[in-house]
Parts: sequence; structure tokens; C-alpha cells
Amino acid sequence: MAQTSPAQTGSQLQRALGAGRFVITAEVTPPVSCARADLMAKAQPLKGLADAVNVTDGAGARPHMAAVTAATILVEAGIEPILQFTCRDRNRIALQSELMGAAAMGVHNLLLLRGDDPGQGDQPDAKPVFDVDARVLMRTAAALRDSGELPTGRKVGGQASFFIGAADSPIDPKPGWVPKGLLDKIAAGAQFAQTQFCMDADLAARYAARLAESGIPRDFHVILGVAVLRSAKSARWIRDNLFGSIIPDALIERLEGATDQAAEGRRIAQEYLNQLAEIPGIAGAHLMAPLHEEAIPDVITGLGWNERMRAK
Repeated sequence: MAQTSPAQTGSQLQRALGAGRFVITAEVTPPVSCARADLMAKAQPLKGLADAVNVTDGAGARPHMAAVTAATILVEAGIEPILQFTCRDRNRIALQSELMGAAAMGVHNLLLLRGDDPGQGDQPDAKPVFDVDARVLMRTAAALRDSGELPTGRKVGGQASFFIGAADSPIDPKPGWVPKGLLDKIAAGAQFAQTQFCMDADLAARYAARLAESGIPRDFHVILGVAVLRSAKSARWIRDNLFGSIIPDALIERLEGATDQAAEGRRIAQEYLNQLAEIPGIAGAHLMAPLHEEAIPDVITGLGWNERMRAK
């Protein structure tokens, strides 16, 4: 049977991006739970609002419900997942096996990552694996999809219709800066990127423009990380502790001056989304709200966008 080309995968997210629609993805951390109802309590409110929902893989180097299992539950519930997959906890044999398992369960979207170091988590004596890096994992996923084989050359039955994503951190590009890391990931098979928090529209525009000047393919899609901030305190923590996060002082001061900081954080996110939708080269927004995930559906609903308004 002929292999499906990347342009023909089953990803609704890929189709929306290919049509030029400004997409919204959202992130949920699978619960520390054995109950699927606890996962659905987080994900169900996003159904019909987000184009796809990320499920994290051992976020913060802490155990949660397995990401592949969580993604499968979302598929069964009619919610398109983006399966985050890290290199931290598995060797190449386990990673290849889980990629095949994800494909068998109807998972199309992957975000392939290095993973947080165990020293940052709640069991710092845990041994990291890092048998391969994210670029090798991207090449493996692309080979499964495009040629139906493992890195050893062994043929694989069935079909893996993956839409492959990578992580990136926006910066304010200096003269001569080239996005070598991102270009390397694209060469390895990445088709879209979801970025770290970037809450500065002017910087985002400069970053997107430099990507275009540097030869990033037109069919590569950048989905910018957007924070739904709960308070000035949480904004400072994100800025100071999550590497690559960009949260301007002016936003923190605005939160500090608000009577209801959580409500102000939602307004900030909505205003920012409207700005991002007008920036060439920014294909969508990835909403994250650490320890505040319940605010994401309100932010999306409050936008009042329709399909026409989301067309780039």
C-alpha cells in the first residue's frame, strides 16, 4: 500500500494551517490520576474551541498520566490531540514502539521535545535516558510516515500519518542572526513549531520577519506561545524561571494595578491574540496557563471570532 504523503495526513490542525486560518491550540497537563474522568474535566471544556489540545509528557520532570494514553482518550472523545513526546524517559526502542502505538490509536500531531531534566522535578535521583535527541526522534517519525520503516530499515505495517512539530523560543533577532536550531529541526522533519511564552507583539513581528528572511519554508507554521496570566506574581515566576519566556514589565505592572488580576490576565490574552492574528508569519497561538488551565476556554470564547475573522 502506498505511503501517505505529509500533505495528506489526517491532522485537522494541518489542514487548518494549510488553509491559512489562524489556529488556536491549548495545553493541558494530564492529571496525577488513574481516572480518565479527571483528564476529561480538563480537556472537555476545550472541545470545539481549540483546534488541537496538547497533552504534556511528564511536564516538569514529574509523573502524570501517560501522554500517549491521554492522547488516545482525547481521540476517543473527538478532541484532536497534539502528543508531546520527550526523549528524557525512554530509549530509542521504547520511543519507536510508542510512536507506532500512537499511530495505531489515531494520533496525528506530535510535538517532539528533549524533556526537562529530572533534577528539576520531584524525584531528582531519577536517571535520565536521552538515548536520542529531538531531531533524531523527528527523523524517526518522518521515516515511519514517509517510508514505513524504522531507522534500522525494518519495515513497519500500517500507516503513521504524523504532522510533526518542534519547540522554539522567540528572540529579538540581532543583525546577522540566523535561526540555525529551527532550520536543523525543519531539516529533520519538523512541519510546525510551538514556542515558549512570548507576550510582546512587536518582538514577535520582528522574530517572524527574520524567520522569513532566513529561508524558513512558507509551509512551515509558527504557533506562538501565549500566557493566560493569573496574577503579577505568577507572571514574574514564569518570566524568571521558564527559560526563554518573554513577559514585558508593562504587562506585569498592568496586572499589579488590577482589582481582579485573573480577569485582567484573560483580557490581556484576548487583546494579544487579536494583535498576533494580524502579524504575517505567525500562524496561530498556543495558549498555556500553568495551574490556571480552567481560564483558557473563557479566553477563547470571549474572543467572539468566527471562521472569517480567523482567516489570515
